[in-house]
Amino acid sequence: MQKPYGTRHTTVEAVLCDMDNTLFDLVRAKREACRCVIDYLGTGDPELLFLQFLRGVHGFEDYANIRDYMNDLEVYEERAFEVCCRTYEDVKLSLVEAYPGVEETLQQLRDAGIALAVVTDAEATQARRRLTKTGLIDYFETVVTPEVSGRRKPEPDSLLYALRRLDAAPARSVMVGDSLVRDIAPGRDLGMVTAFAAYGDWRDSSVPEIKADIVLTEFAELAGHLGITDR
Repeated sequence: MQKPYGTRHTTVEAVLCDMDNTLFDLVRAKREACRCVIDYLGTGDPELLFLQFLRGVHGFEDYANIRDYMNDLEVYEERAFEVCCRTYEDVKLSLVEAYPGVEETLQQLRDAGIALAVVTDAEATQARRRLTKTGLIDYFETVVTPEVSGRRKPEPDSLLYALRRLDAAPARSVMVGDSLVRDIAPGRDLGMVTAFAAYGDWRDSSVPEIKADIVLTEFAELAGHLGITDR
């Protein structure tokens, strides 16, 4: 059993959380949004459309991925493209819901006097929409995106920006995320306690040389690892 990394009397000052697939399941919502786009088009494969977003040609949320797939199918038409983009965005957002135990755990952390921040590579508008939709936005003192910090993870800029905003020392802070490379590695390099959200690692991307201090099978386990329990 891993020992607790904090108590109500010592240690943890701040918790930084990745957002997508750490606080909620974006991939499930995204896959369903792709299915609805294909239903509208009447042709194509939802999984192939989903894979378009993973190519690295455009951003993970860039509508240009939909345009490229429509071109591949030879069905591109400007009006249909606009409908597809709206459908994709509306369905995706409608299905974003906090994982079980997330809100209760954030409340526990906040009640324990721990400062909270989101550190995400999503665009600011997307981040705020999703956090608002899930009802989580008010738990966080700051939401740090690349527009704010200037660089994407795994560069440490967003983590450092959040720590400065929370006036928290890295050694007394926790980084929680579903990516060993993009969340755990930069947190570890800064000297933070790291908590790997294994439940959100939908690619099962094990990296032997990157080890987290804590491995979570659900977000709700975090409070216990930090020595925080319900009164």
